[in-house]
Amino acid sequence: MRAAERTEVLVVGAGPAGLATSQALARRGIEHRVIERGERIGYSWANLYDSLTLHTGKHMSALPGMRFPRSAPMFVGREQFVGYLERYARSFALPVETGVEMTGAVRKEGGWRVTTTHGEIEAAALVIATGIIANPQLPRVPERERFGGRVLHSIEYRRPEPFLGRRVLVVGVGNSGGEIASELGAAGAEVTVAVRSGANVVPLRLFGIPIQYTAFYLRKLPRRAQEAVVAAVGKLTELRRGPPVLPRPAHSPLDQIPLIGFHLVDAIRAGKVRVRGAVAEFTPEGMRFADGKEEPFEHVIFATGFRAALAPLRELVRVDERGFALRTDRVTSADQPDLYFVGHNYDATGGLYNIARDAGLAAERIAATATV
Repeated sequence: MRAAERTEVLVVGAGPAGLATSQALARRGIEHRVIERGERIGYSWANLYDSLTLHTGKHMSALPGMRFPRSAPMFVGREQFVGYLERYARSFALPVETGVEMTGAVRKEGGWRVTTTHGEIEAAALVIATGIIANPQLPRVPERERFGGRVLHSIEYRRPEPFLGRRVLVVGVGNSGGEIASELGAAGAEVTVAVRSGANVVPLRLFGIPIQYTAFYLRKLPRRAQEAVVAAVGKLTELRRGPPVLPRPAHSPLDQIPLIGFHLVDAIRAGKVRVRGAVAEFTPEGMRFADGKEEPFEHVIFATGFRAALAPLRELVRVDERGFALRTDRVTSADQPDLYFVGHNYDATGGLYNIARDAGLAAERIAATATV
């Protein structure tokens, strides 16, 4: 049996979280390796839908040490972002190994023994930077086996052409669902969105400024003041664009990431996308909704989100109600020593902004432990 390879720190994932963590470790002179299950850097991002554009402004979406070029648009597209990740890895000569997937991990004296598709790696510290895209969530809707059409998750959607002229149901109105539904409607598909609990919709820009930048400063205010600002933005939006076309959820936009931009709202107003309630069960021809009504569909796309990709850790960690690992701070495992998570904090300031912040924090924690 081949002996396990050794590294001081093993970083799992070479998307934004893994690359930012690697750069932070390298800057502190900490020896490490980065493994990526895909065949390229930013594999998960490279395989998202073609038209995806960041909702976060480029100034708060860059990774530590490298800004986007001045020529880049305020909201960077998927292809340009993937190119940025590749340049980032090259510029800092980050030690990324592609095509290597973590399959398990066990505690050992002095750290971790990690099992991969290319053998075992021992490390004093382990950083899980696999994000959420690698673990799409598909809800269990009764009678799926009876449905004669195609069922897919939004992670499998690439472009609208295969759906033109088809009856498509998009389940969920998060940001991916909103973009996919509006794109399909504009392209000529017959689109319906199923909305279970409603959606808070906010503008992409507020007075020309990305809403993310506003959210960054808004969070510094007391909760009551934050709610007042959110209410004012909602009233202003209604004055400019009319009453909402999507049901409002019970939660505030401050508590969950809202639907950013009016692409879906505009498609609904234009009659290119219809709105229905929660789904109840599949039928042979389509879907039955919670109100008992049935409609035929040829394709059902579940835009029902993702959960943190933690399967290789199995019972070693506990998770919160959203599926993220329990931590004692933003990055440090509450269950295991020498275990850190980058890419587990999401809020209105943007996942990439939080990754940039947490990568440095994880490196600081690791450096402090190494010197004890």
